[in-house]
Amino acid sequence: MSFISFLRTAALVAALSQPANAADLMTFWDTPEKGANGFNAAPQDEAYFRALSSTGATWVRLSFSKWQGKGRDFLIGDADRYTGLVPEDLATLRKVLDAADAAGLKVVVTPLSLPGGRWSQQNGNKYDDRLWSDAAYQDQAVRFWTDLAAALKDHPAVAGYNILNEPAPEKNAGGVENGTEAQLRDWQAAHAGGPRDLEAFYSRVIAQIRTVDPVTPVMVDGGWFANPRSLAAWPRPLADDKVLYAFHMYEPYAATSSPNMKREKPLRYPGVTTEYAGHDQAWDRAAVRAHVDTAFDWAKAQGLPATRVVAAEFGCMRRWADCGTYLTDVMDAVEARGGHWAFYAFREDKWDGMDYELPAKLAPGRFYWLTEQGKADKLPRDGELMDLLRAHLRR
Repeated sequence: MSFISFLRTAALVAALSQPANAADLMTFWDTPEKGANGFNAAPQDEAYFRALSSTGATWVRLSFSKWQGKGRDFLIGDADRYTGLVPEDLATLRKVLDAADAAGLKVVVTPLSLPGGRWSQQNGNKYDDRLWSDAAYQDQAVRFWTDLAAALKDHPAVAGYNILNEPAPEKNAGGVENGTEAQLRDWQAAHAGGPRDLEAFYSRVIAQIRTVDPVTPVMVDGGWFANPRSLAAWPRPLADDKVLYAFHMYEPYAATSSPNMKREKPLRYPGVTTEYAGHDQAWDRAAVRAHVDTAFDWAKAQGLPATRVVAAEFGCMRRWADCGTYLTDVMDAVEARGGHWAFYAFREDKWDGMDYELPAKLAPGRFYWLTEQGKADKLPRDGELMDLLRAHLRR
């Protein structure tokens, strides 16, 4: 039996075990959807999701990996050795999903860690490469996702499983993030069939998910921390027909990220020049669109509709003078191609850098002081950037 035949057989077997009226959840993604990322350190309540829903958002990319669990790694227990879902943590996740459902939001469940791939901020700020160098951890990751899909397949809020946030199998294996297209394709070809073959890893995970859940869409990030150019280096799409292909958009990172705010004179947009694709790139509206188009052009070449492409994260520092211009250019680029998007982030509870409800004039120190005093509800939420996002969310 070929691997593709195996995938189809697994999906058929799983379908026979589903209720006859199980919805084809892929229909939710047949028209462009707009939402936000919810990567909070504490589980969100219904008020959080209702506030997000009121902006016009229809979905949220939700990560549980920052939450405090019974073990070291929420839900996984221990990313050094996965033995099964932690029941108490699963109950917490279900409660949060219930809250999102009550607010009318769909959820894409997104771990920051997998067995052998602990999120660097919970790993001494070191990239955990074990997932991409040790097949035993990939086996554990497959078991984790099979268990999680079996547990969540019937939850009405769940509209997708995002296998892993920002994978980077290239990082410790000679990959060149800002290399030429030929270099990116050559790296992919050199690692085809090995543990760093992201396409093959996703195929394994999805095949096992389909043995327990044939209907829930799966979202996959491209390599190099979800760079659309890395996705475009894939020779083909995945065999499963319920896959969404995700990329993240922070380019030019030197300007959009927090280190820029520490410069005596922050880099400006448009006009900033960075290394990109083997050459120097001056960033403006056209350059942003060209970078975004990389993912959509790849999908089109593979015969996939634009609604299978997701700008799953994009953002910039709220106090950056050019943030509004940048956000507009990214949203316009994605919407021009007919894809989905989710801004980063909505009311993150431990970091205010990309909380667009907060006005630019609000100093970071004020956010942390009020939060530590239990007075986060006193924060002003009249930021102009949220007005900008809200206008796009509702149109």
